[in-house]
Amino acid sequence: MNTSSVAIIGSGFAGLSAASILAKAGYDVTVYEKNDQAGGRARVWSKDGFRFDMGPSWYWMPDVFENFFHLFGKKSSDFYELKRLDPSYRVYWGANDFTDVPAHMSKLKQLFEELEPGASEGLDNFLKQAEYKYQTGMGDFVFRPSHSITEYIDLKLISASFRLQLFTSLRNHARSYFKHPKIIEILEFPVLFLGGTAATTPALYSLMNYADLALGTWYPMGGMNEIVKAMVSIAHEQGVKFRLNTEVRKIRVSNGIASGLETDSGFIPADLIISNADYHHTDQVLLESQYRGYSSAYWNTRTLSPSSLLFYIGINKKLKDIPHHSLFFDEDFNKHSDEIYNRPQWPEKPLFYVCCASKTDPSVAPEGGENLFFLIPVAPGLEDTEEIRERYFKLLVDRFETVTGETIKDAVVVKRSYAIKDFVEDYHSFKGNAYGLANTLLQTAFLKPKLRSRKVKNLFYAGQLTIPGPGVPPAIISGQVAAEEAMKVLRL
Repeated sequence: MNTSSVAIIGSGFAGLSAASILAKAGYDVTVYEKNDQAGGRARVWSKDGFRFDMGPSWYWMPDVFENFFHLFGKKSSDFYELKRLDPSYRVYWGANDFTDVPAHMSKLKQLFEELEPGASEGLDNFLKQAEYKYQTGMGDFVFRPSHSITEYIDLKLISASFRLQLFTSLRNHARSYFKHPKIIEILEFPVLFLGGTAATTPALYSLMNYADLALGTWYPMGGMNEIVKAMVSIAHEQGVKFRLNTEVRKIRVSNGIASGLETDSGFIPADLIISNADYHHTDQVLLESQYRGYSSAYWNTRTLSPSSLLFYIGINKKLKDIPHHSLFFDEDFNKHSDEIYNRPQWPEKPLFYVCCASKTDPSVAPEGGENLFFLIPVAPGLEDTEEIRERYFKLLVDRFETVTGETIKDAVVVKRSYAIKDFVEDYHSFKGNAYGLANTLLQTAFLKPKLRSRKVKNLFYAGQLTIPGPGVPPAIISGQVAAEEAMKVLRL
């Protein structure tokens, strides 16, 4: 065992990833988590036989999970059973009007062709480009620590950058292949939920369409928290220690070197610190002013991804024809995007998402019931009151019933809301954002907040506000990159 001690603040996916890699290398690693369970946003909440994933509900990019498990001689099937969903998800356009996005490529091409003659060939070409971006981006791009622009000045990447389409918007890119509005909205939806608009997001992120349409949408039986359990199990095997219900109040620094953490239970010395807590909170609250990497003005000019208004709902009846994932696009897509990014306000007629995990996994609801998870993406930093939440709950239920023809209003037996105030309280989330920074060109790679502290030699950051960005797979990679960079300092 190496005598160097590493303190990791926060047990989200990035923190768990970094902890296991550093412990495997022989370092003495302890994870400090303010909440009562590991997992960060991927916690679970249970009541009356219903078990809800509180955060992530989409399992995309299965290769990233497998690559992480492989580092420890494991695979996902050692921990949980993966099921590929078919349809991957449903998009509701209005009452009695919906599109199921099939898991099989031949059926997907047939769907596109039915919507727009010639679109099946367009899909082939679009996904061929998207696959190149995925292989290049997820194989090389995301593993660069992005300390400076010099990491990207090499002939291979400069040559690839033209094909990565960093300077073309996803909106223009999609429209160069397709005209039908339903196809366009299917291709643009991932960026709405993951932190941007199609007009401001580089076409590089069509790699998400490859992850969606080609690699598929999966579900780990038992719920997304099974991934957390798997990563905690690996961490324990490597010797990682966990201290739950332990909030870090301050990082003690002297002469540019952190000496440890101040918590409610006292001072804890550490040779190196990785913060998987909210970057803004660490930078602006846990550090004294002279050691902060960024100004408050810098943070206030960042373009954040959306927050979310969530409802965890248990009903005492079975629904006839609701798939695992449903997107309700029965209102104006562009107007809702505008109300998130350009004119921040509570949306007048929001798009929303519903997960019915009990359609795939009976274990998450009592017999005869359904587990429903409603989500509206909203602008961060809005006023958040119980009255506002209740108004949107009624709006969602009415829209759900009108569009699907299913009634749930009188069947609700469990209900909990979660929104901006809760993200701030539970995660110290900057302005209550749910997903990190928006994936705009000026917030990509070396233009994101730095993985390594500018003023504290032995402090690093990991998670959704630094590289490579929001989402569960990028968070896992963020922890890997932070751990590798941290070890360079520990070896000095």
